[in-house]
Amino acid sequence: MEIKLNKEIEKKLIASIKRYTSENLETEMGDLQSSLFLQFLLEEIGPFVYNLAISDAQAYMQEKALDLETAVMLLNSPTRPGSTKRTLCADPEKNSQNRSTSTRSERLIRKA
Repeated sequence: MEIKLNKEIEKKLIASIKRYTSENLETEMGDLQSSLFLQFLLEEIGPFVYNLAISDAQAYMQEKALDLETAVMLLNSPTRPGSTKRTLCADPEKNSQNRSTSTRSERLIRKA
């Protein structure tokens, strides 16, 4: 997998590499050396960082999907024993009449 950078980002990264080597390694790198080093990092390290980011994003999305599933279950569950399921409609005024005053689902969602 090849990681392509636009020219502006590439210039910023090259400047960052040059600054780092100057400050921390006490050596000066030119644009060509910094560019080659950046290319090496993108080819060798980039895929690992990319895969980790994708894994983190996937875990985040799965967590949010589970939260959504829980919220939908709570909205469709009775508000108290023996009551019927709430019916949601397009009119927010009517929805607030269908909701119990204690907004049980909101409290449960916040706890999750």
